[in-house]
Amino acid sequence: MYEPTRTKHTVCTHGPHRSREEELTIRLAGHLTALLTVTDELRALTPSPELDDAAHRLALRAQHLRGSAPLRARPTTPTPTPTRVTALHQRAHTLAGQALVVATQRGDATGAALAAERLHAHARALGISVTA
Repeated sequence: MYEPTRTKHTVCTHGPHRSREEELTIRLAGHLTALLTVTDELRALTPSPELDDAAHRLALRAQHLRGSAPLRARPTTPTPTPTRVTALHQRAHTLAGQALVVATQRGDATGAALAAERLHAHARALGISVTA
C-alpha cells in the first residue's frame, strides 16, 4: 500500500532553474556543435566546398545560440576509408535530425532550415531517398 514519505522534501540547490526556451537553446547549440565536429571530420577526409560552407554556417549558428564560438576539434582520422566516411555521414544524418527536432520545438526557423538542409545532404551521401 501507500506509505507516506518520512523525510523532509529538500530543494535542489544545483543552481538557477532554466526556462524551457533556455534548455532548448542549449540542446540545439549542442546538436549543432556536434554536427559541426562531424562535418569538420568529413571535410578532412573528403574536402568539398559544400562541406566548407556547411561548417561555416553551422559554426555561425552555434555561435549565435551560445554567445561564443564553438570549440572546434582537430580531425582524428588521417586517411579516408569508405567505412569511416559512411559512418560519419550516418552520424551527421542522426545529429541533423536531432537538431531539426529541437529547432522545430524551439520555433527556430533558421536553425530548422540549416538542420533540414544538412539532413538531406547526408541522406543523399548515404543513398537514402528523401521526399519533401
